[in-house]
Amino acid sequence: VQLQASGGGLVQAGGSLRLSCAASGRTFSSYVMGWFRQAPGKEREFVAAISWSGTSTYYADSVEGRFTISRDYAKNMVYLQMNSLKPEDTAVYYCAARVPLATMTISSPYEYDYWGQGTLVTVSS
Repeated sequence: VQLQASGGGLVQAGGSLRLSCAASGRTFSSYVMGWFRQAPGKEREFVAAISWSGTSTYYADSVEGRFTISRDYAKNMVYLQMNSLKPEDTAVYYCAARVPLATMTISSPYEYDYWGQGTLVTVSS
């Protein structure tokens, strides 16, 4: 599967952005989809994930209640709606995918096989 993230940009603190991830391939519906981010000088960290069925979502504590992940099977898209943005949300955001495993750690970037190219989100104070 190939992934392409978009939607990043510059926004003031308190503002909103919606990131999109376009996925190619007919097996999109069978993948766990995740969003990760990496700030300068920091390791890549988990942001959110959604199960292959779309019935389960997972969030990092730092974004819980502010970000929402969703997927559109008809369009092969995954979205990350980001509200109440903070300067500490500034990072390059990546979407990722993998075939689900019962034993996988959904928040670990090492569990994901496919990655998009990243989109930069900058939140000004």
